Amino acid sequence: MPDNRNRKRPIQVKFFVDEKDQVLIKKKMEHAGIENMSAYIRKMVIDGYVVKLDMPELRELTLRMKSISNSENQIAKRINSTGNIYETDIEEIRKNQEEIYEVIRKILTSLSKIA
Repeated sequence: MPDNRNRKRPIQVKFFVDEKDQVLIKKKMEHAGIENMSAYIRKMVIDGYVVKLDMPELRELTLRMKSISNSENQIAKRINSTGNIYETDIEEIRKNQEEIYEVIRKILTSLSKIA
């Protein structure tokens, strides 16, 4: 028998399933994006559920923020090289911020529908 004293979780819990149960568990794990069966079963037993947020709005926000970051870096380079900031630069930053806020509002609306 292995020595479990140094393990983070030293107590082992066992239970039995049939093949149908095992297939169902693996499908649910795959759907939740969890590969470790022990972690999945522990989460389900303790919390009763696993939440996986697959929101296109989050991907949209990430892509938008990358684009905005690149744009604002270009503005910063221009300001550092010329010493001037232009009204168009300030307007572009304001527009970028508004776009981020709009995507965040979409995310919050989607989350409120889930809850």
